[in-house]
Amino acid sequence: MEVLLYTVLTLCVLGILAALILYFVAQKFKVEEDPRIDEVEKMLPGANCGGCGFAGCRGLADALVKRADISSLFCPVGGAEVMKTVAAYLGKAAPEKEPQVATVRCGGSCEKRPRINAYDGVTSCAVAASLYGGETGCTYGCLGYGDCVTVCNFDAIAINPETRLPEVDFDKCTACG
Repeated sequence: MEVLLYTVLTLCVLGILAALILYFVAQKFKVEEDPRIDEVEKMLPGANCGGCGFAGCRGLADALVKRADISSLFCPVGGAEVMKTVAAYLGKAAPEKEPQVATVRCGGSCEKRPRINAYDGVTSCAVAASLYGGETGCTYGCLGYGDCVTVCNFDAIAINPETRLPEVDFDKCTACG
């Protein structure tokens, strides 16, 4: 019984000692973060789409707070109104940018693209392109399997069943990238 008591006491003392060491190390190496970053992040739309060039809204908020000149930063989902709000909060000049939307420049509908292969597999542009470049002779054009539709968070892209080309709903598109 005595051995069990010593074992339990030793483990308790080691646990408390480890907790104290962790506490003091955490206090010594803690990083103070500007509280404005959280406020700016709340002002952003929270889509975390990456259209601004950062991994998510937190990265953009961090850059907006830390940079003196924010003219090169822009949130395409929030648009000019969100950027004006953020700039006013930070006391900086808001960047002016015209609204953008995704544009399909491919005019190669089914009748214009010669079929050179018969693809019968997973309906994914990435898979079809990796196998042999898709089923048409155009190596640069749209494959029409809808990977862009799946990726769009705003339901702004749809595949036209006749042309098998994507069509963009400009009212829903935020040009998030």
